Amino acid sequence: MNSKQQRPLKKLLGIRGMGAALTAFVGLVIIYIAFGIINPAVFSGQNVLNLLRSMSKYLLIGIAQSYVLITGNIDLSIGSMVGMSAMIAATLMTTGMAPFLAIVIALIACLVVGVVNGYLVGKFKLPPFIATLGTMFVARGIAYMVNGNRNTDAIATGVGKETADAFQKCFYYGKTLGIYNTFWIALVIFVIFFFILSKTRTGRHIYAIGSNVDAAKLSGVNVVSTTVKTYLVSSVCSCVVGLILCAQAGMGNMEAGNMYEMYGVAAGVIGGVSPLGGTGILLGTFAGAAVWQTLENGLNMIGAQVGIQRVVIGVIVVAAVLLDVVVRNGQFGKHRKK
Repeated sequence: MNSKQQRPLKKLLGIRGMGAALTAFVGLVIIYIAFGIINPAVFSGQNVLNLLRSMSKYLLIGIAQSYVLITGNIDLSIGSMVGMSAMIAATLMTTGMAPFLAIVIALIACLVVGVVNGYLVGKFKLPPFIATLGTMFVARGIAYMVNGNRNTDAIATGVGKETADAFQKCFYYGKTLGIYNTFWIALVIFVIFFFILSKTRTGRHIYAIGSNVDAAKLSGVNVVSTTVKTYLVSSVCSCVVGLILCAQAGMGNMEAGNMYEMYGVAAGVIGGVSPLGGTGILLGTFAGAAVWQTLENGLNMIGAQVGIQRVVIGVIVVAAVLLDVVVRNGQFGKHRKK
């Protein structure tokens, strides 16, 4: 390969986090082929469609957590916002409110949580684990209270079967160009937030905060504003996932989104987003979400127990974070010098 051919490849690999993202994609292909060899049904068209639809939830949650992780923070309230979104939207629709208005109100509620998270962490310097742990309980409490500590009735009881079907087709059961709308929704959101993170000043500021918050301040970065923006991204993605779960079930479930904040961490770190901040790209998060769902799907297809699934995914998450720590500490370089 001559030098002219090497330049584009070198430039591609020079993008921060690209190496980890490509590694995740290679791992995805290997995992998918391995499961397909064990059970050829993995390769079926319907299974691929179902995999894409299920992956979409992990992708959105991964985007939510990745934005926050890149700043060196974390958002433990994601899963509770998912549940809050699902319950608020479903409860309002069972009272007869139009789906559009119910969606707007659910989104506003999630954005309020995002603003609170951003200010607690960015302005008041609360440890993100503590700040978002608090809002996690608040949001889940709202999810319980909004319908009197019980799951909602079917949304069709309030808005009618035709409107309920339209809502469910929009967010979960419907297809466009042969692919479930859930995936298209996630893809559009992914493209928007990928552009913001990789091509805008806000994206550069997010990386700057995660790399060195003090240096970012000296460079004129508004740390509070940027931190709030990352938590708002988390809120938007969480709200959409709540709507997807509401459409899937046709009702609101108070426990919707349980543990999703951890799924978001897994999707991010598997794809190379560092929990230590400053590193990672959303292409890696896409790959991480796909790896997570492919593992879950493949293990289900070969009849593995749920416990085994959790152990396998847990080991991969720990290995991904351990690799990040080792690389950051320069251990590989030290060994080479010896």
